[in-house]
Amino acid sequence: MTATDPTAHLTAEQIEELGRELDAIRDEVIADRGEQDAAYIRKVISAQRKLELVSRGVLLFSIFPPAWLIGTAGLSVAKIMDNMEIGHNILHGQWDWMRDPKIHSTTWEWDHVSPSEQWKHSHNELHHTYTNVIGKDNDLGYGIMRVDEDQKWHPFHLGQPLWNFINACFFEYGIAAYDLELGKNLNKRRRNNPEFRARAKAVGRKIRKQVLKDYVIHPLLSGPSFLPTLGATFTANLVRNIWTHSVIMCGHFPEGVQVFERRSIKGETRGQWYLRQMMGSANISGSKAMHFMTGNLSHQIEHHLFPDLPSNRYAEVAVKVRALFEKYELEYVTGPLPKQVFSAWHKVFRLSLPNTKPKVKTPDREQELVAA
Repeated sequence: MTATDPTAHLTAEQIEELGRELDAIRDEVIADRGEQDAAYIRKVISAQRKLELVSRGVLLFSIFPPAWLIGTAGLSVAKIMDNMEIGHNILHGQWDWMRDPKIHSTTWEWDHVSPSEQWKHSHNELHHTYTNVIGKDNDLGYGIMRVDEDQKWHPFHLGQPLWNFINACFFEYGIAAYDLELGKNLNKRRRNNPEFRARAKAVGRKIRKQVLKDYVIHPLLSGPSFLPTLGATFTANLVRNIWTHSVIMCGHFPEGVQVFERRSIKGETRGQWYLRQMMGSANISGSKAMHFMTGNLSHQIEHHLFPDLPSNRYAEVAVKVRALFEKYELEYVTGPLPKQVFSAWHKVFRLSLPNTKPKVKTPDREQELVAA
């Protein structure tokens, strides 16, 4: 947490009341889910598949520059849609209530090198449970960055702006690596563990499948446009990776977003868990098109509060959630994309340097609540 705890004014009773009010918001949406929501996701999936098919068709003629530009732009958008509004949200179980075996978290596989089952464990079970808890949340700094002033600085951290940029360009491979917890599993004893070897083989198979589809089959189908199609596919993947990384960074890393120590979640109640999600996330303001292209993760606060609610409902939920922020005098961290990107990267650079000022320790929140 920051030197001044932004939740210190809340009593234990207020925090639990906040939790009950958020539960009520969730229950209201669950009771109201229906055909209109189901029609939404089916329409999005249909539109994405048609866009990808048309874009790949245009790329058959990518030897001509206009076709290359149109096909690359369309394929980039289709890949973003597949990962963000479709894959990410289906794998969260947001649409499991439809009981449609084709649109279900247990059967869906996405256009991504990380197998869906491994991603669901590292993201749904770990990241969303331990949001912004240092040493527990693998998404926090992706294991390669210093994310808080209290973390010990090492000369290695001077390079974290570069590591972060490389990670952005090849983000899907970075996700696959920390889904495997590759850093801690590289020593001989761990890498020979049968469970790790099985998971590593699954990632290898998924990478081969993605590379074969994107960089062999589709370019070969283009005949004389083989090289332009190859370049177009690489560009589309690059655009998708940088966009996805930017959205995730804006949701978890701007100034004003809190990080937490392990001890702070000991004995955590439902209300305290909700409060941590509120203080450990940030939103991106913008148009409906912006929200759609982010997979509605521009409503990152609402997503972390209610990860299994349909993404098309986050905009209406956000109005009620923001009202609770105001009621309990909490800061609702939000802003347009350029502002949030700048804020996140400023923090990356700032924390790459050793501390210049001593940091005031935040009192242990659990002790504060007990005393109250």
